[in-house]
Amino acid sequence: MKKVIEIKNLIKHYGNFLALDNLSFDVYEREILGLLGPNGSGKTTTINTILSLLNYDSGKVKVFGEEITSSSYDIKSKIGVIFQDVAVFDELNVYDNIDYFCGLYIKDKKLRKKYILEAIELVGLKEFTNFYPKQLSGGLLRRLNIACGIAHKPSLIFLDEPTVAVDPQSRNNILEGIRKLNQMGATIIYTTHYMEEVEQLCNRIIIMDKGRIISEGSKEELKKIVDVHEKVVVESSEINQKAIKYLESLDSVECVNYSNNELYVTYNKDDNNLANLIEYFKKEKINFTRIYSELPTLNDVFLHLTGKELRD
Repeated sequence: MKKVIEIKNLIKHYGNFLALDNLSFDVYEREILGLLGPNGSGKTTTINTILSLLNYDSGKVKVFGEEITSSSYDIKSKIGVIFQDVAVFDELNVYDNIDYFCGLYIKDKKLRKKYILEAIELVGLKEFTNFYPKQLSGGLLRRLNIACGIAHKPSLIFLDEPTVAVDPQSRNNILEGIRKLNQMGATIIYTTHYMEEVEQLCNRIIIMDKGRIISEGSKEELKKIVDVHEKVVVESSEINQKAIKYLESLDSVECVNYSNNELYVTYNKDDNNLANLIEYFKKEKINFTRIYSELPTLNDVFLHLTGKELRD
């Protein structure tokens, strides 16, 4: 598979602080790579060094087989960047904002108009082309921000927290747009604090902490890291200390938590756990309103590796 980004032994200091610690990884054509990590893990520094917005101390960064410099116009024209902070012009309407950013790379007016209309369609802003940024909701403004970054049809796209503080409709629209961009051939680097988005979108995931990669792989590969095989959740007001002590004594149980009438039983192996628990409750005459099983999530993996929730 063709490499779009190659990073080798990257080191970056901010004074005495080591931000990137001998970082190495590749990004492949047409994948959606989730770049995750706690705050301060080095994600933003990594992206900024790839984009040549930051100098680094040592190592190599190649994009499309070349090192980016300030004069690498051809390479930069293949890249789209959508940062978390919305960057549009308040004095321009939706269409003109997209026209401005697309025009930085696409000089042919007829082709540019075609690209602009396609971007507007992709992000669902067809009814808002004459609106100004201050007239748009937060979700629509983020859609505009994305359209400005992808209208010139880049083959490599960086998306940094694109769904922060948006309504559910806009979130779904944005996620669907990202899928379409990938289906059209774009390689995407995706950072977010919403693990469910990573589950939905990303083919491969890199987890960073303290400037290093601590794990990488597909969702399925990462979930195998965690010893937890299954979590069973029980909604009941009748769980007593006897039941909790019994569950804690089982070799197959990793931990037991009970609060607000919800019992969480975390298992370290698969062994008909749900059926066995239901059988135990029947025997002990413990009633419950709901019981269900959960497989390990990416958030379990993240917590296991970093000791933090992704949204912390």
